[in-house]
Amino acid sequence: MTLLDQWYARIDTVAARGLGGSVDERIADMQNAERLARLTALRSNWEDPALLPFPGGWLPDGSGREPNVFVRPSFGAWGRASELRWSSDYEVDTQDVRETWNTGEANRIAHARWFGDPAVPGPVVVVIHGYRGGGPAEPALWPVRRWRRAGMHVVFPSLPFHGPRAARQEWPMFPSADPRITNEGFRQAVWDLTTLLDWMRTRGMGPVHLAGMSLGGYTAGLLATLIPDLASLLLVVPLASLAQFARQHGRFGEGPVAEALEEALQAVYRPTSPLSRPPRIESSRVQVVGTRGDRITGPEHAERLAAHFGVEARLVSGSHLLQHHLPWGELLSATT
Repeated sequence: MTLLDQWYARIDTVAARGLGGSVDERIADMQNAERLARLTALRSNWEDPALLPFPGGWLPDGSGREPNVFVRPSFGAWGRASELRWSSDYEVDTQDVRETWNTGEANRIAHARWFGDPAVPGPVVVVIHGYRGGGPAEPALWPVRRWRRAGMHVVFPSLPFHGPRAARQEWPMFPSADPRITNEGFRQAVWDLTTLLDWMRTRGMGPVHLAGMSLGGYTAGLLATLIPDLASLLLVVPLASLAQFARQHGRFGEGPVAEALEEALQAVYRPTSPLSRPPRIESSRVQVVGTRGDRITGPEHAERLAAHFGVEARLVSGSHLLQHHLPWGELLSATT
């Protein structure tokens, strides 16, 4: 690793301290044993192969809903835009978390910011943000102007409990330390995003290109294993496995119990993992980019997702939080 990448790694290391602290300080062996028992009880509910098919399994398809989408024109630093809102109409499947879930009033309205004119058909890039993202500054992380100059619409949907869907709290409810809530969050994300994609296509939009960063890379990868007609897929510093992430950041402690916890948690997340289903997009249309100084997810997550989609991850200088060395000119060739 170069000195520059070591500097980037230090930035991420400092930021990672805010992810919840060291599990060695918070969780004793007895607590880990209790957690393993609970995950073991849960995993039998989530390992059923009947949950995986799409549509028809556990993840809901929002296509064909014909939602009442409210479009409000707006303007910003990246040009003409519109704010889209529609009712999510999402129903929680896991009864034990329904009461907690329904406290998020703002989350019941889905949002997306659209750069371009939604009334004019054309190719679209749908960009899914990372954890705690989805705010008005999100376009600053992406080459919106380049896409717009190439005649592309650029759409930024908000994930559940993020951006305008977030409650007034420091941390979003999703993802959660409770894997049941996390699974429900991805389930709602699939519902809302397939609703949006179908709404766009009924208005003559397409082809549809999909991009995602970090948590958004995980979500975009999940969608690319569910829907068949994406024109391209771009994953930037993506998260590949929530269980692997938790172990990386010390949430399970050390020793055999850590390995057992990671395996059990991966099983619980099976219905919502991008690694659980084969890709529905040709590898020639997929690009996965990681940064060598990434200490939030780490380049191994980019490499793991890339292998699943049959491509080689491209690693460049930078960190998880700073990716200004990304070769956008080359990466955008698939969409422009």
